[in-house]
Amino acid sequence: MEKSDEHLITVKYSSSTAKAEFDKLSTEFFNHFKHKVNNFAIEVEYMTDSTIKKEMMTKKKMFEKFVKINPLLKDLDDLMKFDLT
Repeated sequence: MEKSDEHLITVKYSSSTAKAEFDKLSTEFFNHFKHKVNNFAIEVEYMTDSTIKKEMMTKKKMFEKFVKINPLLKDLDDLMKFDLT
C-alpha cells in the first residue's frame, strides 16, 4: 500500500489470489481507517505488480540464511547431521 495522492491509496498485489484474500477484509479495514484519520474522501486504487513476489521460506533456506550470518552453524550441522528437508 502506498499513498499516491491526498485522497488516493494505491494497493499493489502480486496475483489475483492475493487480491481475493485482501478483498475479504479490505472493506472493514478501509472503513476503520477512514474513521481513524477522519477522512471519508479516500479512494482506493488496485494495481497488479508482478515484481512483488513472496518467497516460501523453508527450514533449509532459513538455515542457509543463518549460516551466512554465523558460519559456525555449518560446523554444527556437519557434526549433528540436522534433517532440514
